[in-house]
Amino acid sequence: MSSESDVFAALLDRPSYWLLLAPILVLLTVLYSTGSAGSRPLPPGPPTKFFSGNVHQIPRTEPWKTYTEWAKIYGPVFTYRAIGRRMIMLNTHTAVNDLLEARSSIYSDRPRTQMYGELIGRKWNVFNISFDNPRHKIYRKLLRTGLNPRAIQGYRPLMERESMVFLRGLLEKPEEFASHARRNAGAVILQIAYGWTVNANDDYFVSIMEEVFALSAEITRPGRFLVESFPLLRYVPSWFPGANFKRFAANYRDKFSKLDVVPHEWAKEQIISGNYIESFTSELMLPDGGNGPPPNAEQEDIIKLCSAALYTGGADTTVSAMTTFFLCMAMNPSTQTRARVEILQVTGNERLPDADEFEKLPYVHAVLQETLRWSPVAPLGVSHRVMQDDIYKEMYISKGSTVFANIWALMHDPDVYPDPFAFNPDRFLGKDPQIDPRKYVFGFGARVCPGAQFAEQAILHNISRILATFDIRKCVDENGRVIEPRVEYTTGVTSHLKPFDIRITPRAGSAGIRALESESNAV
Repeated sequence: MSSESDVFAALLDRPSYWLLLAPILVLLTVLYSTGSAGSRPLPPGPPTKFFSGNVHQIPRTEPWKTYTEWAKIYGPVFTYRAIGRRMIMLNTHTAVNDLLEARSSIYSDRPRTQMYGELIGRKWNVFNISFDNPRHKIYRKLLRTGLNPRAIQGYRPLMERESMVFLRGLLEKPEEFASHARRNAGAVILQIAYGWTVNANDDYFVSIMEEVFALSAEITRPGRFLVESFPLLRYVPSWFPGANFKRFAANYRDKFSKLDVVPHEWAKEQIISGNYIESFTSELMLPDGGNGPPPNAEQEDIIKLCSAALYTGGADTTVSAMTTFFLCMAMNPSTQTRARVEILQVTGNERLPDADEFEKLPYVHAVLQETLRWSPVAPLGVSHRVMQDDIYKEMYISKGSTVFANIWALMHDPDVYPDPFAFNPDRFLGKDPQIDPRKYVFGFGARVCPGAQFAEQAILHNISRILATFDIRKCVDENGRVIEPRVEYTTGVTSHLKPFDIRITPRAGSAGIRALESESNAV
């Protein structure tokens, strides 16, 4: 006798079944998402269309700016709808602190995504795992072991070595500064995660990561796939009209799996051969220096996903911050000069700054803070899911709602950061500094990024040495007229500046140039 699941599967494979069921699903989902909260008002928001909600109003590029404008009309906490999904947008420091921080116990879940999570198979990764899944705490514990202050101190020689490779790249091919930044970030984190050594800007593992980031931006765009609003559609057979999303998912699944599997399998092969560089993966795959029992299948899967989280989270954000740094220095030469003077006062132009001297560089620290504020690497952060019904300032936030923090709006709030579009590191110095943006740009509550300190150290290594070694300016045309760099951003969880042109020239006689010349002579 067939089981109930076999009967259900047979029904799902019948065209007549889906022709009847599909319109019913659409109607029920739309009615649910537009339903009343009774006597409890929902957060206000822009008028919606019956089926699509506000999808037609959400721009494909830089939507955080549109949400900032909506907040001026509908209030600091507003709601909008992407077909059948209700979104809550938080646009002030107060709202973010009240909900994502003070009530983190019910705002720290992740939305159940159908395309990205179920069909592509990413629901178990570190960034998307459910808050109440036992793996969540295990992930956090393992990542803290690899990203705590003591571990970061051990990474300093690697950061210093790769910063010299970065400087070499800028000296030889300054126009490829963005590629050098991506290579640098990948080189540091790939060796930490897997013991992999990056030898070129077009490194294979780095290219896998770039492809996945590009796909992620498209997959997570609101309203891109109907299955997000109608979850039962994921059971639709691939032959069903309009089910091409299932063919996309099969292709995407293979591409995303490379991110976890390929570097992990390479690291395992190196460990087995005995010819490996110590790494996060090797330490966990060889507990107690190889004297402990090897991990079982589930433990190895956890190690694999945590290493992949280091790989993806540790690279993309620092690349975004570094490219913004180059732009801001070109557009603010006086800031660049002041930072360089501070560095030279510490080093005497006799050497490049090292990590032990960073605490003597408050203005350089402020440059980093202002870079993160002026252009936050994740303008909307990572989405949260409300785990139970909640009331906030007499507004009803229903269980299952997707909540975003508009970090871009927070970082450009004139009441918190006067003249917010000006690049001004002084705002973080003196007796009355403005709010440190690092409190917000790295996430909130129980989902705060565990690699925040690592990212800060990696960026400080690079920017302090670049400032000491190079001069960064806007380009000029053949008539000597200044060419303003183009300032446009990609749209995704992590936002990057689109390609722009600047001039990067070596400072003759600087400690950095002398060090590079010494390396060349030694070779």
